[in-house]
Amino acid sequence: MRRPIRVLTAFALIAGAVTAAAVAQTPAEALANGLALTPPMGFNDWNAVGCGTSEAFIKQTADFFHTHKLSDGSTLQQHGYQYVNIDDCWALPSRDAHGNLVPDPKKFPDGISGTAAYVHSLGLKLGLYNDSGLKTCSSHGFPGSFRHEAQDALQFAKWGVDYLKDDNCNQASGQDTRAATIQRYTAMRDGLAAARKQTGQAIVFSICQKGDNGINTEDWSPEVGNLWRTTSDVHTNWTRLDSIIDKNIPLAQYAGPGAWNDPDMLEVGNAGLTATEQRTQFGMWAEMAAPLLIGTKLASATTQTLDILGNAEVIAVDQDSLGRQGVQVSDNGGLRVLAKKLANGDVAVAFFNETGATASISTTASAVGVGGAASYALRDLWAHKTTNTTSPSWTESVPSHGTVLLRIHPTAAK
Repeated sequence: MRRPIRVLTAFALIAGAVTAAAVAQTPAEALANGLALTPPMGFNDWNAVGCGTSEAFIKQTADFFHTHKLSDGSTLQQHGYQYVNIDDCWALPSRDAHGNLVPDPKKFPDGISGTAAYVHSLGLKLGLYNDSGLKTCSSHGFPGSFRHEAQDALQFAKWGVDYLKDDNCNQASGQDTRAATIQRYTAMRDGLAAARKQTGQAIVFSICQKGDNGINTEDWSPEVGNLWRTTSDVHTNWTRLDSIIDKNIPLAQYAGPGAWNDPDMLEVGNAGLTATEQRTQFGMWAEMAAPLLIGTKLASATTQTLDILGNAEVIAVDQDSLGRQGVQVSDNGGLRVLAKKLANGDVAVAFFNETGATASISTTASAVGVGGAASYALRDLWAHKTTNTTSPSWTESVPSHGTVLLRIHPTAAK
């Protein structure tokens, strides 16, 4: 949900190499509900249509996931995109006589349950937006779940919702403190767990608190939700995108299977970012083990957009079963290197250039955690080319605002 742009709190980032032990950090304790063991992949309608959501649009998007052939003959669904998520403005402005949320019958003539049934028929899953306060973030003022958590959680489960995004607008008096914030989200977590016991419906819980009022999410959210927003909203301009990456990078210690830092949705395909910047967002989201939620109208997406979203090698980095978020190993004036350990012993290395000019970025095998091998296979995940080398140090020429993403495989021991 969109809010006015706020200045992001800067995190101090230490330049220079860190040890390989830091690359292999211990993941945070995760919510034990068995869900989102890899970062969720799918679609959210807000960046595409805002309050203009509808059953027809959601079904069209689900159909696109299921049937549209990419340039390689695959579908987005085959690449792992599975959640089709409805954001704000789906409900009527008032609850019914029993206190239940009511889908807008003009927008969703088959209700949320009918829409979910259609999405499920394609082997996909449905997500829904909610708010933890009195009303949602929209200026139209749809009902929030404050003091209705258990009731609403059960309603969502009965409708067949698979993913719940819970926003943080319009809090009641005294409800914006740290303790009250944690209590509100914990109430919904517990409501979802109780609803699962009653109905069997498992719902991924996405906390959208965004660090409001100076309350960080990452230090308490892993035990409450499956993913949590770490930043304010993304926009289609480089300054905002870069600031979000900057804030999310230092939070790697909190991520792990079932628990993910969420730097917001993808803007790939939307006007305002260059193709290079869009590849950077997608590549850095993969490096940071972030959820991959498409936010563009797929029916009008270009081949270039779909080739970015459908890059199987980059997706594999994001979805790696080890569940590590890449950690920064160096930052030389905006020329950054991040390393992400992968389940098979490879490491994904992002050479990220946030400066205004093309630059050379260097790192070493030791710095990224694969030192000591006799040779290495360097796979460029955007160029889809492999280079074999015996050198333990590597330099990449990276365009302004660009990211070279390598998957490095030690091919022989010394």
